[in-house]
Amino acid sequence: MVLSAGLGTRLRPLTDRRAKPLVPVGDRPALAHVLERLREAGVPHAVVNAHHLAAQVGAFVRAQAWDVRLSEEVDLLGTAGGLQHAAALLGPGDALVWNGDILADVDVREVVEAHAARATLVVQPLPPGQGPVGVDAEGLVVRLRDERFGDEVAGGQYLGIAVLGAALRERLPRAGGLVEDVLGPALARGEPVRAWRFDGAWHDIGSVERYAAANRAWLEARGLRSFVAPGAEVGPDVRLEQSVVGEGARVRGSGELLRCIVWPGAEVVAPRVDAVVP
Repeated sequence: MVLSAGLGTRLRPLTDRRAKPLVPVGDRPALAHVLERLREAGVPHAVVNAHHLAAQVGAFVRAQAWDVRLSEEVDLLGTAGGLQHAAALLGPGDALVWNGDILADVDVREVVEAHAARATLVVQPLPPGQGPVGVDAEGLVVRLRDERFGDEVAGGQYLGIAVLGAALRERLPRAGGLVEDVLGPALARGEPVRAWRFDGAWHDIGSVERYAAANRAWLEARGLRSFVAPGAEVGPDVRLEQSVVGEGARVRGSGELLRCIVWPGAEVVAPRVDAVVP
């Protein structure tokens, strides 16, 4: 399940116009990158929940070429409540959960195969005491946020990607958060939650600064100085540097467009620096 129902408050005013999972990163919406990774991993079907600008998310989901289902929330239910609300669409058993504002080169197959606990969290390793997660010598989570449950040998950053076991799914609340209302109480009961170590590249697009960084990383990963989507128009006197120009966008004027993200269909006049143009 791709959690996509958040309000995107840290990305405003961008998310006043587009739901956060649909903001473009490189050549497509962020949600498309996540769904592509799941499909390539052989995930049989995915569920995407929606609340803020749900009609946009629904239209995107219906346009997918594989089995992607929509779980619309009239009231915002939180990460745990959203998962519970989508139970019938997901089906029984363990569930892979992925925050829709996280882009990561995670091998989904490896995470699923390694899962042998109440839950398995994808965690970027950090020194002991750092980050919201602490891990013991056996790879089990022994600290979550400010609560400790054992002896920590390493810290970590939880990426918002996890496998949630069937036993925990049966106890999901109708509304609430996975960390505070499900994982924390499970650890307090002594139930095993495992950390799956991830050392690769990942991006949280939840803020404007991090969103811009994700677009620059998309360019770097492909060896591109800039990207111009099909149907976009860039004037002859405009120089692009570390910029992404979306489909059908128009860039006019004279000078450099430096570290800019021009959304599909948008218009901008050069020169501009460090701008997101919706």
